[in-house]
Amino acid sequence: MKLGLIVEGHGEVVAAPILVRRLSQWLAPEIHLEVLFPHRIPRGQLVKEDELRRAIELTARKVGDEGRILVLLDADKDLPCALGPRLLDWARAQRANRLISVVVAQCEYEAWFLTAAESLHGQRGLPANLGAPSQPERIRDAKGWLGNHMPSGYSETIDQPALTSVFNLEAARRADSFDKLVRDMGMLLGVSVPPRPQQQP
Repeated sequence: MKLGLIVEGHGEVVAAPILVRRLSQWLAPEIHLEVLFPHRIPRGQLVKEDELRRAIELTARKVGDEGRILVLLDADKDLPCALGPRLLDWARAQRANRLISVVVAQCEYEAWFLTAAESLHGQRGLPANLGAPSQPERIRDAKGWLGNHMPSGYSETIDQPALTSVFNLEAARRADSFDKLVRDMGMLLGVSVPPRPQQQP
């Protein structure tokens, strides 16, 4: 089974394949998932119908008839509940014969690291007593939050893939947008997904 990725950032070009392979191993270790090299489009173009349709068509041809497509981007100041469905409608209009998912990280991809901060103790210079901030998905500059806790600051192209390799996937499901990614990966892989962990009061 081939999975094509469409991403917006340079960091995600390396990090997104790591993430979907980890999710695939967790959710469906029996499935051999071939993750293709991501197709990167700057965000300003990715949220335009013509550009997204072009990327979907190109990726659909690469993954083949049985392939899947995942579009992954940051919400920034947009509402994921509005942006995601709009992009998914455009994608499905271009290729109704492919299984396609669009996942929009609330504010930033890095908010998922903040949600699972306890699992990143000591990683990339992060402090051993690092705790998750309250409402991590509402932090507008998750990259900056991480950088403020790292001796050399945060590098998207270096630290994003490294932290993606180690952050706790189950803990990150406390973030609504990451839980959507987990559920969508289950859909793309054709498997059921474990129940979401109980939220802390």
